[in-house]
This record gives sequence, structure tokens and C-alpha cells, in this order.
Amino acid sequence: MIQRTPSPIFIAAAALLLSSSGDVGASEKISATLPAPERTREMVLIPGGTFWMGSDTGPADTRPQHRVKVDGFWMDQHEVTNEQFARFVESTGYVTTAERTPAPDDLPGIPADQLVPGSLVFTPPGTKDASLHQPLSWWQFVPGANWRHPEGPGSGIDDRAKHPVVHVSWDDAAAYCKWAGKRLPTEAEWEYAARGGLDRKEYVWGGEQEPQGKHLANIWQGRFPEQNTKEDGFIAAAPVGSFQANGYGLYDMAGNVWEWCADWYRPDYYAHSPATDPSGPDTSYDPDEPGAKKRVERGGSFLCTDQYCGSFRPARRMKTSPDTSLCHTGFRCAISAAVTNAGAPAAGSVTSAEVTASK
Repeated sequence: MIQRTPSPIFIAAAALLLSSSGDVGASEKISATLPAPERTREMVLIPGGTFWMGSDTGPADTRPQHRVKVDGFWMDQHEVTNEQFARFVESTGYVTTAERTPAPDDLPGIPADQLVPGSLVFTPPGTKDASLHQPLSWWQFVPGANWRHPEGPGSGIDDRAKHPVVHVSWDDAAAYCKWAGKRLPTEAEWEYAARGGLDRKEYVWGGEQEPQGKHLANIWQGRFPEQNTKEDGFIAAAPVGSFQANGYGLYDMAGNVWEWCADWYRPDYYAHSPATDPSGPDTSYDPDEPGAKKRVERGGSFLCTDQYCGSFRPARRMKTSPDTSLCHTGFRCAISAAVTNAGAPAAGSVTSAEVTASK
């Protein structure tokens, strides 16, 4: 039976989930300092248009499938990389959520010696009969795990400059976007861009998961969660651009790492969302955890498989608390075409041919 990925906040609560505390690294201290000519470098101009969002055959929160119009916008060609994020940190001194020590008030009842910086790391269970209903058997809170040390102390990113940055919370991603003079994409923009001009296809490349037996995304092969056969060439995150781009010239819109979106999450939002440029609900609600506020993530990750979540499909959604960081979560940025300082045409005047020419 295919299971939805459980809420990361549920996982994290049992594994000493970090909570943002203090004002170290707070995004309000970040200003847009990336020079304007550089803002659209390694970005793709996405034409405005109308598409079918969601799926009538997917999980309940992807229904109903509905028509949505979006204005033109720029989107990062690939997920933000370690070298890009390092430049941001070097420029601002920003400290990510996973690098901060939780305050006692953030996690009441937790012994002081356990209030340490760290993040959640996927750790395959050492058994062949791991239950898909027990995600804590493969998630572990690792003290010292963060974007610089993806698997914890002793690991590093010296040889992963072109890998997507991970262990970034929504707050971290929003701070980077602010510094870069960009923003996180809305959920509607993300799905529109992911589909690459295809109409209601199951995958970002078409209707078959492995056309002619070829792997087109970095996802899980083998028996989840204990055996990854690495048939696609990667056991964890892959360097950005390792697989072919979609119809808009965007890489890794399926698999590799989850990507934060701007929107708050509600499972019922599609039933009444605006038909033009929806920006998400004003409030968040998750029936699985009614008291937790969550943001939307999209795209799936290297841990996705049809045995468990199947979320590398463009219509699938995930919800995560904005102060959560994990080893398979990253992001990419967007800029509204109408407000860019890089000479982009006004929204609505961009054609698919121009996008293709810009690749």
C-alpha cells in the first residue's frame, strides 16, 4: 500500500526537532545585496499561461484538478547549490536554523544537555522488514548535522559545490531569497514551471516513469527504506543538472531534494483557490497536526518511491513546519517578470519560443 510521507514535524518532535530561537540569522536583518545584473543569471524566463493544476487521481490534497493562470516569471534553472548558499553566508554571516542552539522555552521538558544544534538525517534501518508505518526507524536527529555537514560531524561539502544545499528550513530559504533580490515561488508557479508546457502528464517529462527503461530523475530504486540499488547512479542528492531538463529548461523538478514554496499549506485550498496567480491561503491547517503551521514543499527527493510516497510527480504536495530542516530539503528562487530589474518583458508578453531560445 502506498503511504504518504509523514509530517516531518511529527518525526522531528520525537527526535528533538529544532525550533528557531533568538534573532541570530533572522531574515529581517538581511537586505538585497546581490547586484541586479546577477539576479537572473542561471534563471529561466517562464512564459505566463494557463494550466491544469493538481490531480483528480492523486491524494485528497491534490484535488480537485483546476484551471489556473499565472503571469510570467523567472525561475532558477536548478536548485540553489552549496556554493551559492556559501556566498550568501559569507556575505551576511547568516546562521541557519540547524546551526542554532534551541532555547529551553522552545522545547520544554528536554534536558539541557540535549538542547544542541543539529538536524534530521536519513539513516537506513538495519533490518529487511522495516515497517513503512514507522518513519522514526529511518530518521535520526544528528547533533552537528547542517548544510556544511550533511551527514553530521565528519562529513563536508568540499566536493559537493554543485550539489543542492540541504538542511535549510523555510526561514533559511526565505532569507537567502531576500539577499538575492528574489523570492520563493508560489505553489502554482512551481507546478506550472515543473510541467514544462506539458498538459496534465503524470511526470514532468511525460506519461511514463521510465521511458525506454531510462531513469529521468534522482529517486529511490530498490526496497524502501533499507535498500537503494542506485540504478539512477545516485544514492543521495545528485549534483544539479545530472538529469535532462524539462520543457522549460529547468533541472531536477522531480526528485533530488524537496523544494520550499512560498505558500502556507491547507489540504482543502484547491476547492476555492483563485483562478489567477493564487498565492496560497492566509492560514495553515494540517488535519494530521491541527496545531502546527506548515509551508508547502514540492518535487519529491532522492528518497521518493512508489512504495511509499510517489511525490516526484508534479501534482504532489508536502507540508512541513517552516523551522524544520532535513537532509533532503532544499529550494530554488523566483522573480516576477513584471518587477525584475534585468530587462525582462512585462508579464504576458513572453513566448515559449523565447524561453527555449534563452536556454
